[in-house]
Amino acid sequence: MENFVENNSIVRKIWGKADTILFIFAGSAAEFALNKAVDWLYFTGRLPADPLGRLFSTVEYARMIVFSPLDAANAAIDRITSIHSAVEKNRQATIPDWAYRDVLYMLIYYSITSFELLERKMTREEKEEVYDVFYRVGFRMGLTLLPANYTDWLVSREEHLQNDLVKSSFTIDLYKQYEKHLGRPRFVVLIESQKLVLPAIAKNLLGFQKTEWLKLFVPIYKLSKRVYADRLIKYFLLPKKYHTQIRALDNL
Repeated sequence: MENFVENNSIVRKIWGKADTILFIFAGSAAEFALNKAVDWLYFTGRLPADPLGRLFSTVEYARMIVFSPLDAANAAIDRITSIHSAVEKNRQATIPDWAYRDVLYMLIYYSITSFELLERKMTREEKEEVYDVFYRVGFRMGLTLLPANYTDWLVSREEHLQNDLVKSSFTIDLYKQYEKHLGRPRFVVLIESQKLVLPAIAKNLLGFQKTEWLKLFVPIYKLSKRVYADRLIKYFLLPKKYHTQIRALDNL
């Protein structure tokens, strides 16, 4: 049976580890808050009501695609398209193509940066492989103006960062919701985690200080994985209600 992503793909290695996914989660949480189209996520009320659950939902769909046979993955992509179409119908407006690309670009960018932070530098071929997987997701969704390859994507990604990010009232409110749902200690860890993976333009817009004290603990965390102490760290990072989801992220 043909899979959407090959069994030995670097993409499966990236999306088969909870710690890597949590950094993808952290980076995406920041870009969601800064994106000019974040009002679409506020329209249904789900994002401010449960920002962590909303982001987990996005992660789950991505994992479903990465680890499913071709037919099941395509069905999952089609469900995503259908859900967004329903929101568009209710709002009587169309989500701009660039907003879809922004989300796709987040998954590409943070897949690479998170893996390189926690594991090792990726080869050019591996980065091309990451791009190809998410390119096929976008193509299935009917997105336009998708770059043909990773090299072209780097240019497009920079253009999107320059054009589509802004600190708005939605940004401020969403970060308040992050703090409310995480609690102050975990919120501080979230901010420090975001500093390690966000592009400079996003960090500047959010007013993050340059000090990155969490970077000092990354080597320690890597060592903790050898004695399985990393499991305790992961559980600390998110509230108890999400511990089941965290365990599920690490079972592949």
